[in-house]
Amino acid sequence: MNDKLMFYNISETNMSFEIVICRITEFMKSDPHSLYVLSIGTDSHIHKEITRFITAIHLHRVGKGAWGCLKNYNLSRPVRSLREKISLETSLSQEIAYDFTTKYVTELSEVILPYIDKGADFRLEVHLDIGKKGMTKELIHEMTGRITAMGIEAKIKPDSYAAFCYANRYTK
Repeated sequence: MNDKLMFYNISETNMSFEIVICRITEFMKSDPHSLYVLSIGTDSHIHKEITRFITAIHLHRVGKGAWGCLKNYNLSRPVRSLREKISLETSLSQEIAYDFTTKYVTELSEVILPYIDKGADFRLEVHLDIGKKGMTKELIHEMTGRITAMGIEAKIKPDSYAAFCYANRYTK
């Protein structure tokens, strides 16, 4: 599914994943004493001939702002099955999370490491666009299991803001 499309936000376009890592590192270095929550979430919207998926990377400096970016992925057909749609969203989030866990989590954690005793911390979460209400409740165990099997905390609605708020805003 890695289609080499670039990341973007309201300030910058055509960011490679390496540039995204640089922006995240710069953001963390500007205040290394803080608690950081790095969230990855995907949402989608079915259009007439495609299904548009938006994956969000959201770095929250808790109580002090955030930095984020998005990545588009268009599937050239409408996805009618809810299970397939949620599974694809989960897979796209897993792909980005895997890149973080295999290459960059240690590097990012080292930014705040000297300040751990002063309250600094770094957490990685995957936010899923599913919840205990509605039709997606039957998918909670399966999708959260895929994330926790990676050693990452899975969040569902109402705590999965990177998917159902940030990414959702750009799927239409």
